[in-house]
Amino acid sequence: MSTLRGKNVLLGVTAGIAAYKSASLVREFVKAGASVQVVMTPAAKDFVTPLTLSTLSKNPVHSYFTEEGDENAIWTNHVELGLWADLMVIAPATANTMSKMANGACDNLLLATYLSAKCPVYFAPAMDLDMYKHPSTSSTFNKLQSFGNIMIPATSGELASGLVGQGRMAEPEDIVMFINDHILSDLPLKGKRVLITAGPTYEAIDPVRFIGNHSSGKMGVELALAAAGLGAKVDLILGPSALKVHHESVTVHNVICAQEMYDAAHQFFGDADVAIAAAAVADYRPAAIADQKIKKNDSKMQIDLVKTQDILASMGAIKKDQFLVGFALETENEVENAKKKLNKKNLDAIVLNSLNDKGAGFKTKTNKITFITKDSVQPYDLKSKKEVAVDVWNAIMKFVI
Repeated sequence: MSTLRGKNVLLGVTAGIAAYKSASLVREFVKAGASVQVVMTPAAKDFVTPLTLSTLSKNPVHSYFTEEGDENAIWTNHVELGLWADLMVIAPATANTMSKMANGACDNLLLATYLSAKCPVYFAPAMDLDMYKHPSTSSTFNKLQSFGNIMIPATSGELASGLVGQGRMAEPEDIVMFINDHILSDLPLKGKRVLITAGPTYEAIDPVRFIGNHSSGKMGVELALAAAGLGAKVDLILGPSALKVHHESVTVHNVICAQEMYDAAHQFFGDADVAIAAAAVADYRPAAIADQKIKKNDSKMQIDLVKTQDILASMGAIKKDQFLVGFALETENEVENAKKKLNKKNLDAIVLNSLNDKGAGFKTKTNKITFITKDSVQPYDLKSKKEVAVDVWNAIMKFVI
């Protein structure tokens, strides 16, 4: 999976022959969904051009506090660069630069940015065999790691000197994999399986008509992406929706009607640690589906409806250790009705939406919720659905971690 999607990655490039790999490294970060900016030491330009890295990253490359020789140049703010980054990666990290990092020397923009960074810092050493084995280098490694920096070990192979041994910078794809695995190991939902239902259901009347609702599925999709970002493996059961989900840890199961959603939910519920029923499932379906399109003949038409199976209640009836969360869309006596649903369906929590709240409900980019358990009622302000998903998971994680 890629934990780098949506992250800001600041790549520091120093003056070693392995700097030629930095172009591929930028591409790997971009392919993983990250935004990338590059800071180079001035001497690193002898090994790879800023034009190459700026083209691949789609951002200007920074090397100096101001552009060399330009009296009217704007100062490059190393503090802002450090604050922008979700993580900083120095690759290659030469013995010279690492020694300066370990001892607080600050004679270029890269080092100033490193000292200003508030984010995790990864460094990938690259040097010749004897340099790598030197006691001072080992001392530098230990000192940098004692500061909380994360070392991406060098590999063995043929070196620029012609020697064979340890000192080769890790390959770009291995660096990205290392960072992914490291981030994942610290995520709170690592090892958890999550089941989420989302979107509407369409109940067929005839081959061209159906009973449905205005749900877009956006709230459920954001919940799925937030869970994946926290390290979980997610089964997203998605009703008819125009939304597309692209995340390595989210498996989308497309369904149309309530019965298909019911079957899919029960297929994955047994393996779930957390299940969230965010879908707007039709309460009724036509008793019979016409084989052919119904012709418009009479001034009135009657359709007999029968109840669909209650997916949420059925999961509540069989749940064991799962933490089960429902959604309630109410228009009156909102909290009271939501609490009744919580108890009746054997839920652990329920997320209340009120159609009386402007900006909440279907087909909006925002939502306003109240998170309700048997012991508490926690209202939240109007927020984007992405932010709401974070609030919901923060509330859930108090119970499941």
